[in-house]
Amino acid sequence: MEALKQIPPVNDVLEAAELTEFHELLRQPLASVIVSNVFSEVRKQLSESQNGVSRAELTSKIAAEVANRLREALQLSLRRVINASGVVLHTNLGRAPLPEGAIEHLRKVSTGYSNLEFDTEQGRRGKRDVHVARTLRQLLGCEEAVVVNNNAAAVLLVLNTLGEGGEVIVSRGEQVEIGDSFRIPEIMARSGACLREVGSTNRTRIGDYEKAISENTRLLLRVHPSNFRMIGFTERPSLKEFVELGRRHNIPSYEDLGSGCVADMAAMGITDEPSAIDSIRAGIDLISFSGDKLLGGPQAGIIAGKKLYIAKVRRNPLFRALRVDKLTIAVLEYVLRAYVRGELDEIPAWKMLRAAEAELKARAEAFAQRIGNAAKPVPLKSVVGGGSAPETYVSSWGVALEIPGMAVSEIEERLRRSDPPVLARVEEGHVVLDLRTIFPAEEEELIGVVRDCSGVSD
Repeated sequence: MEALKQIPPVNDVLEAAELTEFHELLRQPLASVIVSNVFSEVRKQLSESQNGVSRAELTSKIAAEVANRLREALQLSLRRVINASGVVLHTNLGRAPLPEGAIEHLRKVSTGYSNLEFDTEQGRRGKRDVHVARTLRQLLGCEEAVVVNNNAAAVLLVLNTLGEGGEVIVSRGEQVEIGDSFRIPEIMARSGACLREVGSTNRTRIGDYEKAISENTRLLLRVHPSNFRMIGFTERPSLKEFVELGRRHNIPSYEDLGSGCVADMAAMGITDEPSAIDSIRAGIDLISFSGDKLLGGPQAGIIAGKKLYIAKVRRNPLFRALRVDKLTIAVLEYVLRAYVRGELDEIPAWKMLRAAEAELKARAEAFAQRIGNAAKPVPLKSVVGGGSAPETYVSSWGVALEIPGMAVSEIEERLRRSDPPVLARVEEGHVVLDLRTIFPAEEEELIGVVRDCSGVSD
């Protein structure tokens, strides 16, 4: 076709004024792929079109499209989202938001050099573990602790260290799937340990564990069912019984706590989340839990307990493969120090969870008043999230949006596609914004987003 003959040489496009700002990028693979794709699309369009176009017009058109796609490709993918869902530890939104002070500390120790593995007192090489281990000993009352990159890694590492080649006894009712197909039986197989399941799905007694102990038993495992609850005709040995059994048979006891609560949640009506501190006090040999759930810190897996077993974990070659970097250590140490100081409001997740219902109601009323008829204050129920305290709801307040001529799905989509994206939830036929998970500093920006979506002006 005649139109195809007007397609310019690639070099003419690369030298076009529209691509001047990308001169240094045009020979990179990213640019080559984009240029190739745009040329292919233009050829297809011209072969299907009857309209004539000049070479100069095509050159400018192709260059402009390449420039647009380069700008889009160079944008950062990970960006801030306003969480209006009411899920405090939202797994898909990065779980726990981090304290401002932790980020400032991180900036100080990461933009230059740090004493990550250097003992400034002795003038010799040190260990990166010491920065958080000391604080964990103070907070939990444990003998020793180490940190790996998440709790799944912690479980794998402990099972491989203490259970490889032998049997690990665990209740049938605790063979949970934590998320993304992370299942206790499968991770145990990967660790080199053999699963020995005892009891029934709903009832396991301490005698079931004891009868299963043999010369091949390496570890007693207790798993907290973080993301579900079993009710009704159920039974589970107490932690005290579990610990005493291990001591009688000289077999180490290990508890995977999952969320890892280290503060009292009773004031929020949450009474069934086990405390890492209580487990250590009960004499358990090892515990592990997440850093980015109820602890409110960065993604990490904390292993704490008796020095004898922590030393074995640390000597495992897998430990180096699973260890954390200076960024995680800096933030985690700051968060742990906040607990030691008793400053829970320093930790955003805890501040959100502890926010009073009256305070949230006042914020919701003020928010709705500024929006006008498109919003009304409503009582809501927030959740902890992140697999923590399932089936436990915390009283909250927010606003319900109702925009004339706009379906609920369209309102939700407009919010989600806004800048910044706003993640709301649909409840009882309305899009609702839960104030519990919206930072006060975000409200002005969110009001602007809602007004843009609804066409409301100041």
